[in-house]
Amino acid sequence: MRRIVPLVIAAGVIYFLLPPSARVVSVPSSGPVRGVIHAHTLRSDGTGTVDDVARAAARAGLSFVIVTDHGDGTRAPDPPEYRSGVLYIDAVEISTDDGHVVAVGLPETPYPLGGEARDVVDDIHRLGGWAVAAHPGSPRPNLAWRDWNVPVDAVEWVNGDSEWRDESAWSLVRALLTYPFRPAESLVSLLDRPDPVISRWDQLATSRPVVALAAADAHARVGLTSLGEPYDSRASIPLPSYAAVFSAMSITLEGVSLSGDAAGDARTVENALRAGHVYSTIDGLAVRGQLEFTGMSGDRGARMGDRLAATGPVTLRASTSGPGDATMTLFRDGRAERTVQGTVLEEVVPADPAIYRVEVSLAAPGGAPRVPWMISNPIYVGAAPASTGVLPSGRPTPATTFSLEQLGATRIERSGASEAATTITRALDGRELLFRYALGGKASDHPYAAAVIALPVPVQRESQIRFSARADRPMRLSVQVRSPGPGDGDRWRRSIYLDETPRDFSVVLTDMRAVASARLDDRLATIDSLLFVVDDEHTRMGNGGRVWLRNLAIAK
Repeated sequence: MRRIVPLVIAAGVIYFLLPPSARVVSVPSSGPVRGVIHAHTLRSDGTGTVDDVARAAARAGLSFVIVTDHGDGTRAPDPPEYRSGVLYIDAVEISTDDGHVVAVGLPETPYPLGGEARDVVDDIHRLGGWAVAAHPGSPRPNLAWRDWNVPVDAVEWVNGDSEWRDESAWSLVRALLTYPFRPAESLVSLLDRPDPVISRWDQLATSRPVVALAAADAHARVGLTSLGEPYDSRASIPLPSYAAVFSAMSITLEGVSLSGDAAGDARTVENALRAGHVYSTIDGLAVRGQLEFTGMSGDRGARMGDRLAATGPVTLRASTSGPGDATMTLFRDGRAERTVQGTVLEEVVPADPAIYRVEVSLAAPGGAPRVPWMISNPIYVGAAPASTGVLPSGRPTPATTFSLEQLGATRIERSGASEAATTITRALDGRELLFRYALGGKASDHPYAAAVIALPVPVQRESQIRFSARADRPMRLSVQVRSPGPGDGDRWRRSIYLDETPRDFSVVLTDMRAVASARLDDRLATIDSLLFVVDDEHTRMGNGGRVWLRNLAIAK
């Protein structure tokens, strides 16, 4: 009896702490195309194989899973394939100086992707991929997104591996106690409505379409010695499981069906994501929910993700298969416009340019859940906004051009096992600098090779480094300026893309970022060198090549 009493008490406490069981919403047997994006396997910092992930997705009733192991893009993605009845799509998560980017539809890249987020996203787009800002609202600074000027295609409005990190110790202990009994619901109990990320998404959408996604970010483990990402492999606990995370949240593609042909179906999934024909569901609140959101103006119609060129008043209609006590809110330009209780919301709005989306919330014991049940992507009413890019003034900028003698004085800097050389070569319309390089050594040496030119004129804050360049293969070249000092001095850099096609470049000093922490304005007067650097951030170990530079000038 003495042994039974503590067990009964413990069972009572756990029963009292249990989160509400997820409701089950009745939908047609065929159902919508549901899946998850952002999962990791043993290839990076997950604990399972691709087959393990696919089996877990099948148990969660999903149609597709997009695996996003960490990498630099140089691994050729696996071809799409059905495993355990689930469409497996191979993508990659790339670490940048400004946060992590999930790249979908990215082929094998000709060089490693890394460095500044603006360069990584530029490379993803050039190669035909689709860029998602991963866990942008992470409470960990090294995981949060830090450059919102980068034109990402999508954002993770909620991330299964980030939202719990700012919870209290009591909330985490409670979730751990109830997890064995209601795993998905326990995970969802740790979610809040991430207002800063949603507000940022609303703001971005005013200038261009940006897709919002619920991302699983499943690893099937939590590191004990490091809560960062990738996880420290020395110690971890195998929770939460893939199946639990996949049952907690998902994304649903609107108006698509899968044929069973893996390659064609992968294109269907990726095209729907790119078009924004997708909504997010927190399934730990209610499963199998469906959401439709449409707009009509005259004979023109649109669904979520579309732009509607309105010819008159617009009728917006949202409907859900959710329970009758659901609350639906229509947002205009990020502000709540109208809220109704029930499964249908209809509103007539003017044809003025605006961005509309819908959130659906569910009532729960003790008040509404802290996170929405479903979030749509927007319908963009009106013409696309005008470009906000800065137009050229039309007036030439005075320039001081380096002489060939000064170019001839170029010197080489390199790591110990790397090789490099420069030569002045004669071209049809003048002369150019040929920079040859080969990176060697160990990865820990961070190999590099650089052509260094002493600046014969002082630079100003508004100075531009102008030149034309080409390379014998696709690559990235780091253009740097340096102020002398201990070690390598203080440097500022800007990466550029090169291939066999000659291109003209104009690198503005104020657009360069510090390699360390020195402020450009503080050291401007002491900058004395211009460097063209090839390093292991964008070049594979052992690779060599050639770069041609000409018409080098400093424009003030």
